[in-house]
Amino acid sequence: MNAYERVIKRLRGEPVDRPPNFDIMMQFAAHYIGQPLSAYYQDYRVLCDANFAVQQDFSLDILQAISDPYRETHDWGAEIGFPEDGLPICENPPLAEDSNFHRLHPPVQPGRRMTDRLEAIRLFRQRAGGEVPVMGWVEGALAEAADLRGVSNLMLDFYDRPDWLEELLEKCTEVEIAFARAQIEAGADIIGLGDAIASQISPALYEQYALPYEQRIFAAVHEMGALARLHICGNTTKILPKMALSGADIIDIDWMVDMAAAATTFGNTAVCGNFDPLAVMLRGTPEQVRQATAHCMELGGARSFSAAGCEIPDGTPHENLLAQAGMLREISLHQS
Repeated sequence: MNAYERVIKRLRGEPVDRPPNFDIMMQFAAHYIGQPLSAYYQDYRVLCDANFAVQQDFSLDILQAISDPYRETHDWGAEIGFPEDGLPICENPPLAEDSNFHRLHPPVQPGRRMTDRLEAIRLFRQRAGGEVPVMGWVEGALAEAADLRGVSNLMLDFYDRPDWLEELLEKCTEVEIAFARAQIEAGADIIGLGDAIASQISPALYEQYALPYEQRIFAAVHEMGALARLHICGNTTKILPKMALSGADIIDIDWMVDMAAAATTFGNTAVCGNFDPLAVMLRGTPEQVRQATAHCMELGGARSFSAAGCEIPDGTPHENLLAQAGMLREISLHQS
């Protein structure tokens, strides 16, 4: 059974040879092949080489074009700094001082950084299409608004000018739908959507300012024949019932969320997670990783996917990643 078959069968709740491994790897992947982060973020060939390496060596069931949250922001016109081996920096969000977004030029056509992601997807598809699922990525409308506006400004906008904010979210949604469609046309099987800011707001604000736009983006993804994955970092316990309405086929949950509660809430939607990426994967022992992996899969049920609660930390011991992969194979043996 190849990775693509494994993922599709798992989503249907059908028997598989082992639960799929959907760990998110970015910084770890770059350094695993000896490349600086600036190259990973700016050169699709480096991103692809890194993903193929970790996918093969640690038995992942996905090739992922995720890298950083500033692909779209850059192509909106923001200046993004790329330290040689550090995280990208958006020091001055384009709407931080001037809230007249009509002066910005939404990327109707993908710009340089969005195009780089499309090239990554095309290369993934060329080398592994049909064997390993290819995952593209977009920012949620609210997450993109936070990148364009700055988080502090955005938090005030909820109360000071909600109508203006909704107009901005409409524009962000149009861009994200267009970008999602372009990635699917390039060969993506799955579109992941990151909406990290959503864990920092109330359920009522999530329902008004995040959920409707996630739903529209995922509806467009499904219209194009691809799957949808929702990723919101942090403690999303209070919004789990609303996340279940997003239309996602797979929903990631972070380590502080109760896995069993999430699986029950999501019903037939696959839950993905959720052991602690720091305490367990980075700092734990292989045996602790094995136990956490088995525990999450037991709580998650027949449609659950294995992953740390968020990105695999840079510097994670290789033996811990191998322990996760080994435990997933053992789970299949125990179930047969």
